[in-house]
Amino acid sequence: RYGLHLWYDVRFDESVPVSRAADRFATIDGVEYIEPVYVIKSTDADAVYVPDNVIYTPSVAVTRTEMPFNDPMLSQQWHYNNEGSIRRAVEGADIDLFEAWKTTAGDPAVIVAIMDGGVQWDHPDLAANMWVNEAELNGMPGVDDDGNGYRDDIHGYDFYKKSPDVEPGEHGTHVAGTIAAVNDNGIGVSGVAGGTGNGDGVRIMTIGWSADNRQTIPNWDMFAYAADNGAVIASCSWEVSSPDLAPDLQAGLDYFIDNAGMDENGVQTGPMKGGLIMFAAGNSGENR
Repeated sequence: RYGLHLWYDVRFDESVPVSRAADRFATIDGVEYIEPVYVIKSTDADAVYVPDNVIYTPSVAVTRTEMPFNDPMLSQQWHYNNEGSIRRAVEGADIDLFEAWKTTAGDPAVIVAIMDGGVQWDHPDLAANMWVNEAELNGMPGVDDDGNGYRDDIHGYDFYKKSPDVEPGEHGTHVAGTIAAVNDNGIGVSGVAGGTGNGDGVRIMTIGWSADNRQTIPNWDMFAYAADNGAVIASCSWEVSSPDLAPDLQAGLDYFIDNAGMDENGVQTGPMKGGLIMFAAGNSGENR
């Protein structure tokens, strides 16, 4: 219904200008849209990561009673709760997460699709909050046990390699940690919706689309895959080089927004009726 099966990637000799190839393909009967393959780039692909040994540590020790959870680096996550003690920090410049945690710290019924570089699914601070396709986990290797069109997709799927073996990447794993690092497990950082240490965090589905965590071309079927397999939120920490929303991308977004959390008959089966897609903004220093 959304036409995702009608899109094709066409390759041609590199000596042929893209505009000329597009003009030629446009003359073929039945072709409605011709567009170049746009560059997709993670918004902080060129970011410089700070080594652990130079990360600033407050001179005043933070006691357990001041923190909601015992994750050792929670006191460094000033964007969650900023009391101004960290160097150059501005008190109150945060998302007021400690207050939000009083209402909820997560819900395992909520599945978040990380459409990024792959997530390290066995990371000690993420493994307990990964989405698990039980049919494939307990099925036969090399067999599409749940009949969803993808074999062995235990934690998600790599749409770049067309493989269930999602290659872990720094960026995708970092994004997943911000969303759902397991809370109160005494390891690493805290996740916004990582739960309370009792298996109650949101679940992370890894959707890989990047070969090097910098840029490549995703398959917009990944939005349909995520919605059809239970995800209701899609995290897209990337931007598109096209000034306009391409029709194939629009079709993928529309599918997720319209169908996430519902069965094929439009009956709500998930925690939300319809999907929510989150894109990154601000890293390029431009208004969006």
